[in-house]
Amino acid sequence: MKILAIGDIIGKPGRAAVRELLPGLCREYGIDLVIGNGENAAGGLGLTLSTARELFDAGVDVITSGNHIWTHKEIVPYLDSELALLRPLNYPPNPGRGHLLAANVLIVNLVGRVFMGHFDCPFRAMDQLLADFEGKSIPIVVDFHAEATSEKMAMGRYLDGRVSAVLGTHTHVGTIDAQILPGGTAYVSDIGMVGPIDSVIGVEPEPAINSFLTQVWRRLPPGKGKVSFDAVLVEVDDKTCRAVAINRIRKTVG
Repeated sequence: MKILAIGDIIGKPGRAAVRELLPGLCREYGIDLVIGNGENAAGGLGLTLSTARELFDAGVDVITSGNHIWTHKEIVPYLDSELALLRPLNYPPNPGRGHLLAANVLIVNLVGRVFMGHFDCPFRAMDQLLADFEGKSIPIVVDFHAEATSEKMAMGRYLDGRVSAVLGTHTHVGTIDAQILPGGTAYVSDIGMVGPIDSVIGVEPEPAINSFLTQVWRRLPPGKGKVSFDAVLVEVDDKTCRAVAINRIRKTVG
């Protein structure tokens, strides 16, 4: 099975790049399942119903999220709907779900705690979830939306051999450490983003710089110009559910 995981999709430029590139990538690589992190898809922060539908229409099968999923309140009721939307599993009790089955793959969304906020333990949340699926031979892919690479690496090692892939999101900066861990789990600290290259992690440079200079934080608009499309392609053995390959895909639009 071939699974494409797309990094954080940033606003209108990111959605346009997904719409333009994803159908061709699915044909080129024979992709069976597409996962996209959509928590920055609406104006660079959060997700709305219309932006979610736009991503689904472009070919994304499951939308994961992170700490910004609650930005637009209109999306909250749809987290419990038939739409394939995830919020992090280890949030305290809230609407929505942190895992779902799609194309016979269990997709899990976690949020980190280091530099992120006060959430339930993602490690123990995974232990509890995996206990529920004990004895079931299915691929399991984890989107770990976290800031610290140390926390992400620890999760990768903790789940090595227990899941098919642990794929980091949130920083919008793709890392060069894509690998298969000893137990057969595909790992990367951060997939990256689908967003403007001439930016500060996807947003206009000048307002972002000004926020650092003044320490007055405002909502920042997505950048302009060429867009990078960052993703990883994970190949999973159908019999063992272990990853056999993980490869970066990076395209440029505009």
